[in-house]
Amino acid sequence: MSRNDYVSFPPSTMLNPTPVVLVSCAEKGRPENRNMVTLAWAGTVNSEPPMVSVSIRKERYSHGLVLGSGEFVVNLVDEDMCRAVDFCGVRSGRDVDKAKETGLSYIPAEGMETAPAVAGAPVSLSCRVKQVIELGSHDMFIGEIVAVQVRKDLLDGTGKLRLDKARLVAYSHGLYQKLGSVMGFFGWSVAREEVLERRMSELK
Repeated sequence: MSRNDYVSFPPSTMLNPTPVVLVSCAEKGRPENRNMVTLAWAGTVNSEPPMVSVSIRKERYSHGLVLGSGEFVVNLVDEDMCRAVDFCGVRSGRDVDKAKETGLSYIPAEGMETAPAVAGAPVSLSCRVKQVIELGSHDMFIGEIVAVQVRKDLLDGTGKLRLDKARLVAYSHGLYQKLGSVMGFFGWSVAREEVLERRMSELK
């Protein structure tokens, strides 16, 4: 293909797909005042220490809760949660109790004093805010992951995490989409034939 096979679009957030996550938080000093917000602007930013970023619009209710408490929990989303997750992205916690409206519920998050986790989430990452960067429409909260909670059914008989069985959901250009079948694993392009065969059979 050549340059002539492409058309130009205006600058935009065209990075796709992105993870869709449900970020849970609460008001400092009033942990009963809880909320969950759906975000697609989230990502890994560091390994040691483990850190993630979430970007939240200043006018969102959760922005003030995270800023005030210095805590948030990133909850991964599976197919069963997807409809509720969409609701949490289009309704404000100022106006509705999202847990009550969706049937989702909160559980204590390991390592957090204020922010809860969301019950049923495949994985929940407990984060303490390390830095807030004002970017424009959004503020980026960089959080250090201080604890990880994983649903027990995602562990196999040896205790290995099988996140490929979690039925996670991605967000792509305004659409929620299921993840497809496994194509390979990290390093599969250079793996020896016997390693490739063994690893791929394990992933079935």
